[in-house]
Amino acid sequence: MCIIFFKFNPRPVSKNAYRLILAANRDELYHRPSKPADFWENNNEILSGLDMETGKEGGTWLGITKRGKFAALTNYLQPKIDIQVKGRGALVANFLTSDLDSFSYLKNVSADGHLYNGFNLIAADFNSSGDAMCYYGSRGAKEPLILSPGVYGLSCSLLDTPWKKLEHGKKLFADIIKKSQNISREDLVQELIKVMNNEEP
Repeated sequence: MCIIFFKFNPRPVSKNAYRLILAANRDELYHRPSKPADFWENNNEILSGLDMETGKEGGTWLGITKRGKFAALTNYLQPKIDIQVKGRGALVANFLTSDLDSFSYLKNVSADGHLYNGFNLIAADFNSSGDAMCYYGSRGAKEPLILSPGVYGLSCSLLDTPWKKLEHGKKLFADIIKKSQNISREDLVQELIKVMNNEEP
């Protein structure tokens, strides 16, 4: 299942602390053709992987822009997928190209959430006027949630649903974060990769 762990720290006290630390995988739909993360050919401000499946080209599941916009998507686990509805990958791509702030964008998305199979969407703005990170789950509350600083885990259910695998990974992630200011960026990346490769429990 797809998993995202992240720490949101909009006002770090230490100069060498990070405003966002994130680790994510895409652990489903292996057969679907896609491009690895790179800057878009038609917009070199945006970095993401890209869906290349016929009819869903240009969608993505995680991306960031040079202007400080960030978005990530996970599918919501549901018993039956409706193949007639809109592709969810456009939700991330549309935010990255939008001029809307994260909350306003998710507010708009929430009005149309029923047009898609179940999903979770994180959207964020990192800029000089202040950082904001928001969440919307189409099978949860009607309104987007403005996230407080903290450590979060997201998989194929609502944000921080206490699934065993998610809780275990979140603890491993939090342990790495505690020492993030005392290790190099390269070592931090390697430690996060180890967390995502962990197969227990």
